[in-house]
Amino acid sequence: MTDHAATPTDVVEAFLDAFAAMDFDTALSLLSDDVEYTNIPLGTVRGHSGVRQVLEPFFAPIHENEFLILRRAASGPVVFFERLDRHRLDHGWRELPVNSVFEVHDGKVTVWRDYFDANTAAAIHDAGAA
Repeated sequence: MTDHAATPTDVVEAFLDAFAAMDFDTALSLLSDDVEYTNIPLGTVRGHSGVRQVLEPFFAPIHENEFLILRRAASGPVVFFERLDRHRLDHGWRELPVNSVFEVHDGKVTVWRDYFDANTAAAIHDAGAA
């Protein structure tokens, strides 16, 4: 879904669908080569390899994801999503409320910022290691 007919919201939804399925190759194909990804509590990485280095270890203990979109808004290339990310680990489901801001240009996400509570995210990761 990277053609020019796709809206920025369409691109972000396709990205989140692939990401939820842990299809990292498809998800990364929807990001620009020089994407800037910021986990607000954790820092910023750039490019596909930076995104992969952050996401794959976090998602390694997760068996299944559901990204519930609670609210969305878009203005030009900027897309806002309020999500409830649900992750199934060995000991059940864990939830992480997330707010995201994306910028989409030429059918690719160029900027992605996730805002969430670092302690809640750490608890999810710790539950996977239990």
